[in-house]
Amino acid sequence: MNKFFKLEENKTNVTTEILAGLTTFFAMSYILFVAPNILGLTGMPTQAIFLATIISSAVSTLIMALFANVPYVQAPGLGLATFFTYTVVLQLGFSWQQALALVFLCGVINVIVTVTKIRRLIIKSIPDVLQHAIGGGIGIFVAYIGVKNAGFLKFITDKDGILSINGMTYNAGTTHFKGGVSSIVSNSSVTPALINFNQAAPLLALIGLIIMIFLVVKNFRGAILIGIVLTTIIGIPMGVTHTELAGGNSLGESFQQLGTTVGAAFGSKGMGSLFADPGRVLLAIMTIFAFSLTDIFDTIGTFIGTGKRTGIFSAKDEAEFFNGHGFKSKMDRSLFSDAIGSVISAIFGTSNVTTFVESASGIGVGGRTGLTSLVAAIMFLLSSLLAPFIAIIPDVATAPALIVVGIMMMASFKNIDWNNLEDAIPAFFASVFMAICYSISYGIAAGFIFYIGVKVAKNKFKEIHPMMIVCTLLFILNFIVLAVIE
Repeated sequence: MNKFFKLEENKTNVTTEILAGLTTFFAMSYILFVAPNILGLTGMPTQAIFLATIISSAVSTLIMALFANVPYVQAPGLGLATFFTYTVVLQLGFSWQQALALVFLCGVINVIVTVTKIRRLIIKSIPDVLQHAIGGGIGIFVAYIGVKNAGFLKFITDKDGILSINGMTYNAGTTHFKGGVSSIVSNSSVTPALINFNQAAPLLALIGLIIMIFLVVKNFRGAILIGIVLTTIIGIPMGVTHTELAGGNSLGESFQQLGTTVGAAFGSKGMGSLFADPGRVLLAIMTIFAFSLTDIFDTIGTFIGTGKRTGIFSAKDEAEFFNGHGFKSKMDRSLFSDAIGSVISAIFGTSNVTTFVESASGIGVGGRTGLTSLVAAIMFLLSSLLAPFIAIIPDVATAPALIVVGIMMMASFKNIDWNNLEDAIPAFFASVFMAICYSISYGIAAGFIFYIGVKVAKNKFKEIHPMMIVCTLLFILNFIVLAVIE
């Protein structure tokens, strides 16, 4: 174990890696229950989605663990699942089988982009100031997810009091919704505000946050995981942690439903009909492009934001990544493992698998190798049997972990010269926009656009890497496409 995962070389041990894997899993286990709820709106059988989510997450994470030896965990991304359902199927009119075919093609493109080293050129083109901003920005983003999952915010309107989130209607004053927001539509402006802390769930989250901060400041081993467990236990008398085991269909019935989605991407209702209508070919291509661009830059942002500062990707590994060939560096292997994830997810019947930003929670407690990912992958496999027990852990118990880890990650901001507007402007848009737009890739897009704008204004166009210009133009094209199909 020590030799295979190079634990001593990465200055870690088995106990730390196991704690990190468990922490990451519990921080992102919500996807097991949220993904079926979202994707089920397309007509896909929810029990099949549940198993497809487990299998694709476990398999892709195992590849990350055993091939790349890094502590990143993969699962169907919430934002991409939302795009799959509300935009691709419900709005653009693709069937769910065709949507799975689009996910598969997106995965193939990402594999090609990775193997041909285009991703390497993209990463190399990102200047240091934006890399530091992305790292700190992901800290803000992770912490913001935690604040929202904790229920610390309510969303109020100034007119009719009705708020629509992802196609679901809420009354003004809604304090919590699982998994965050990808889009908000209302007849009036919507303003976030701090709640009055008169409800049990956010109060429990606040208690958990205090416990976790105390343990972290005291350098208590396994502080974040212990904080999650203690918060869950405290939530029992508060009525937030429900100890009744969740019911549901049997595992056998779930596997029967899985037969509906496995391989559906390649059937006559999927790939066989995707390009049958000449009038929708361009739309299909643009949708694949939107899928791929988001997936690629979400992953790049996560790796840059968490890997370089913690030493997961060392200076030696970075040199091998930029100058070597094949899959010699951990970064090369990590990017390939991530790219193959969407191919796997499409085969089993779920939306794009991506590297979860919640991996930062495990990294925050010391996870440095693939053993962290291996533990998380095993937990995903066990969750097919232990789902009722996992469902007991409330969102508000894991939310404090994301807040604490987000705080830790914001250390990257110290490397930015905020007194120099030439650096501060693109750094601000790259970092703060991640949380405001609830998207890593959109934050990177804003940073790229304003970086180029500032350099042009300062007559320093030659300092811009050509690949960065290409990526920025692709981002702008993506925004145009989204505006047209909205």
